[in-house]
Amino acid sequence: MSFGRILTAMVTPMNECLEVDYEEAKHLALHLVEHGNDGIVVAGTTGESPTISTEEKIELFKVVKETVGSRAVVIAGIGSNTTEASVTLAKKAAAVGVDGLMAVVPYYNKPSQEGLYQHFRKIAAATPLPLMLYNIPSRSSVNMLPETVLRLSEIPNITALKEACGMMDQVSELKRILPENFAMYSGDDSQTLPMLALGCTGIISVAGHVIGDEMRSMLDAWFAGDTQTALKWHLKLLPMFKGIFVTTNPVPIKYLLKYHGIKAGGVRLPLVDAIEKEKAFLDDLYRQIKG
Repeated sequence: MSFGRILTAMVTPMNECLEVDYEEAKHLALHLVEHGNDGIVVAGTTGESPTISTEEKIELFKVVKETVGSRAVVIAGIGSNTTEASVTLAKKAAAVGVDGLMAVVPYYNKPSQEGLYQHFRKIAAATPLPLMLYNIPSRSSVNMLPETVLRLSEIPNITALKEACGMMDQVSELKRILPENFAMYSGDDSQTLPMLALGCTGIISVAGHVIGDEMRSMLDAWFAGDTQTALKWHLKLLPMFKGIFVTTNPVPIKYLLKYHGIKAGGVRLPLVDAIEKEKAFLDDLYRQIKG
């Protein structure tokens, strides 16, 4: 199942006291829908999921879905390194009307491939909602192998994968063995075009917060068969794709949202805000791309 071609993993806006700013979350959600996005992932890791509470997540799911309605799909980030916690959150997310779920490979625990299978199988069984898997070995320390994804794809409501392994051979193997209707998304903005070339569906983006329209132009060109224009967009946007990781995500993208009138606020510890050198770099980067 495809959730669309461009979804942004939304940051969680916070006020000066680092409380979740739900009004600004509504503002940001509308901004994303109006600038190239087919959907929004709420309370994923870009949304600081490890440091926001279950109650805050549920309220975010509710207000974002109420705000965008049928204009975009809303995917609830319900992943954690505790299976039971993910199951509980999945049920609560389903109750507030989200369109789907996304769960990251458990971090720190280092489960086996069988452990990964059982983890995601149990989450999928918790609700009838479509579930997107999220593989990001650089953050979780475990790489979910293609054979495990294939097993999971046999579960009817596991319908998609966000793949951020960074290895095109692994992406190729996934496309080779997975059912044709199983959607696969790049989990890294800079890998979007290479993964489209391998037959993938689209991108779960961070850069889409600030260059959603430009990314839409790149994907539209690709799917229209205009590969040269898509390549030109990729090369133009590449500095932004890479530069927004000058320090830990989501610190840079929260900073850059000021250019779009979004008060994204700071980040909760153990993350810290960008330092002046990083801010100067990001300001120059934004002017370079958008100027």
